[in-house]
Amino acid sequence: MRGLEGSLWRVGHGRQIELGRRSVIMAIINVTPDSFSDGGRFETVDAAVEHALRAVSEGAGIIDIGGESTRPNAAAVSPSEEQARVLPVIEALRGRTQALISIDTYRAETARLAVSAGAHIVNDVFGLQKEPDIADIAAATGAGLCIMHTGRDRAKLPDVIADQVHFLKRSLAIAAAAGVNTDRIVLDPGFGFAKETAEENLELMARFSELSRFGLPLLAGTSRKRFLGAVTGREAQDRDSVTAVTSALLRLQGAAVFRVHNVAINRDALDIADAMLNARKEFERKRPT
Repeated sequence: MRGLEGSLWRVGHGRQIELGRRSVIMAIINVTPDSFSDGGRFETVDAAVEHALRAVSEGAGIIDIGGESTRPNAAAVSPSEEQARVLPVIEALRGRTQALISIDTYRAETARLAVSAGAHIVNDVFGLQKEPDIADIAAATGAGLCIMHTGRDRAKLPDVIADQVHFLKRSLAIAAAAGVNTDRIVLDPGFGFAKETAEENLELMARFSELSRFGLPLLAGTSRKRFLGAVTGREAQDRDSVTAVTSALLRLQGAAVFRVHNVAINRDALDIADAMLNARKEFERKRPT
C-alpha cells in the first residue's frame, strides 16, 4: 500500500486502527436466516457472539454484523426487524472484545442506533446513495464509513473502473458535504454486487490497483462469491480456500481490509502476503541507489 503505509482509519467512540503495515480482517457475522452461504447459523445472540469471539481469536480486527441478506433476490426485512436482529448482538459484544464493531446496513436509522449501541463503523452497501443521511450520522458521531460501489438500480458505464470512479466520486461528495473527514473512509469496489458476470469481477480483480487513485484505503470482499464458483465449480460453502487466494492477490494490489467468512484461512494467506510485501520493502530500502 505505497502511499498509505501506516495510515490510521479513525472510527467511532474515539477508536482507530492502523492500515497498511498489516492486513486487517473484517469477519462477517450474518444474523439472518437467508444469507447465501451461512444463513440461519448465527440467528441467536449467543450463537452470533460466540462466532464473533472465535473470529477475533483467529485474527479478525473488525466484526461486521448484518441483519439483512444482501444476496441477489433476497427478501427485504423491515427496519424494526433488522434492528431487533443486530442491536442485541452489538450490545452483547461491546464489553467482551477490543475488536472494532461494524454495522452492515444501508438504513440511516439502523446505523444511528447501532453506533449508539457501540458500533464503530457503518458499512453501507449502497455507498451513501440510498439513504444519504448515513453520512450525517457518521459526521455527527465520528463513526468510520465503509463506502461500497454497487451497480444495482442504475445504468452502469461499460468500463469497470470508469464505473467505479463515477459512482464512488458521487459517494465521496455526499460524505464531504456532510462533513465526514477522509481519514474515516474506506472504499469497497463491491465484488459480486451487480457485477453480472465472472469476467466482470475478474477484470475488477485484475485492475484493482487502479482504485488507488482515490488515495484512500481499500477493502476487498470476495468471500465465497459466485464468480469464484464459476471459475472453480465449487459450492459457496467450499470456496474458503479460493477466497484466501484472492485475498492474497488483492493484498498485493493494495487492499488493506478483507471482509471474509473464514478468518483463519484468510489470516494465514494474508500473513504470507504481508511478509512478502515487507520483504520487498526491506530489499528496496537496502538496494543501492
